[in-house]
Amino acid sequence: MSIQGDTKEKIDDLSSPLFFVDRPWITIVWDDPVNLMSYVTYVFMSVFEYTKERAEELMLKVHNEGKAVVSSGRREEMERDVQRLHEFGLWATLQRDDQ
Repeated sequence: MSIQGDTKEKIDDLSSPLFFVDRPWITIVWDDPVNLMSYVTYVFMSVFEYTKERAEELMLKVHNEGKAVVSSGRREEMERDVQRLHEFGLWATLQRDDQ
């Protein structure tokens, strides 16, 4: 096979639809010693419009396990979620979903 053929195959691989599939991103809220559990519940209800039950469930996960995934989606959406959580004073990060 010629060098030109190898290059064409590599270009074809890069243009494959599978190459452009992006894994979802997740927003993680981490436990901190500052915010009250009731406040964290309120923030989850305000930012994500979760029911009180769902917000409390996530808050308890943060409290008991040290962190919880609170949202997932495209990177831009998760960056916005992290920014909003920071505005409320919560410790939040985003990362690719490795699952």
